[in-house]
Amino acid sequence: MKNFSTVGTRFAWTALFAAASAASAAPTVCAFRPDAPDQHLVVKGDTLWDIAGAFLHQPWCWPTVWDMNRDAIANPHWIYPGQMIWLDRAAGRLRLGRPLSPGLYEPAIRTLSPRVRTEALGQDAVPSIPPGAIEPFLTQPLIIEADELAGAPRIVATQQGRVFLGKGDKAYVRGELGGNTAFQVFRPGAPLKDPLTGEVIGHEAFYLGTLKLQAAASASAGGDVHTFTVASAAQEMGKGDQLRAVPPTPLRNYVPHPPARPVEARLVAVYGGVNHAGQHQIVSINRGKLDGLDIGAVLRLYHAGVTVRDSTAGQGWIGRAQQVRLPDEEVGSLFIFRTFKHISYGLIMQATAPVAVGDVARSPE
Repeated sequence: MKNFSTVGTRFAWTALFAAASAASAAPTVCAFRPDAPDQHLVVKGDTLWDIAGAFLHQPWCWPTVWDMNRDAIANPHWIYPGQMIWLDRAAGRLRLGRPLSPGLYEPAIRTLSPRVRTEALGQDAVPSIPPGAIEPFLTQPLIIEADELAGAPRIVATQQGRVFLGKGDKAYVRGELGGNTAFQVFRPGAPLKDPLTGEVIGHEAFYLGTLKLQAAASASAGGDVHTFTVASAAQEMGKGDQLRAVPPTPLRNYVPHPPARPVEARLVAVYGGVNHAGQHQIVSINRGKLDGLDIGAVLRLYHAGVTVRDSTAGQGWIGRAQQVRLPDEEVGSLFIFRTFKHISYGLIMQATAPVAVGDVARSPE
C-alpha cells in the first residue's frame, strides 16, 4: 500500500490520450451499438465487460438489456465458454442460446450434474473483468478504516524475544479475537484523507502475512495473551504489528451495473507509486458500502472542472472580473471490485486522459 500516491500533476501525459479524447459525444445511454454483432460465441479469455462492450455503447447497461433480477446481477455464474449470446433486435434484448427463426431462440441448457456444475462455477464461468488485474487486492488488508484500526489485536511479544518473525515462529497477541482463529497481520501506514473534507477516512496498511491461533488466552489462569503461529510471512513482522481476521473468500464474478442510488465520489489515491492512472490501473475513492456502492458497480470518471477568471465579462461592483467554473470533463469508467464502509477500490476500465487524485467518480446518468 506504500505505493499509493496522492500528489502530482498531469504533465504532458494528456498528449498520449489526445486521439481518444477527440471521440464524438457519448451516445444515448443503454443504446445498442450500430455495428453490434448478431451473435457472439463465448470463448475462454472473454470477460463480461468485453462481451457487453461488443453489443452496447456502455458496458454497464448489460442488466438493462438482459432478463436478470438483482440477485442474478450480484452473482452471475451462468455464462461459459461454448455458449452463444445473440441479439434479439426485435425485442431489444440479449439472449443466451441459438436463434431458430425470427423471434424464437433455443435456450442454452447445460446438462451437468449438480456436483460438476458446482465445480464449474469457479473454474469455467466467464469473469466480469480481467482477474489478474485485481487478484492481489481481493483479500489483503490494503486499507484499514479508523474503527477497525482502534480495536485490532496486536502482537505484544515474540518467540524468544526475536525482533522479526518467520514462518512457524510463535507470536503472542493481546486483544479480542471475536471467535476467529485465522488472521492477517498488517502494519498501519499513512492516513488517507477525503479530498473534499480533509477528514481521515482510513489508513494505508502494509500486508505482512498470516497467523493461526495455537492457544487462546486462559481466563481461568488470569491471562489475556493468545498464542499464535506464523502461517505465512510476506514481509518481516514483529512486536506492535496488528491483526485482522481473514475475510471470507470473495465472489469474483459480477455483472457491471450502475449503483443502486446516485453516487458522487472523489479519487483518494492511485496505486502503483505513480501520480496518474490509466486503463487497468487501480484507484481508491472516498465512497463505500454506506454510500450505496457494491461490487460490480460502475462509475464514470471526470476531471473536475476548474474555476477560471472570465476576463471577457464586465467588472463587478468590487472591481474584480467574474469567476466561472468550467464543466467536468468525462475521461473514463471505473469498475468497483472491493468495498469498505467509506472507501472502495476500483479498476479503471477505459481512460481517454490520465486520471489523478481529486478527480470525480459518479453514477452513470
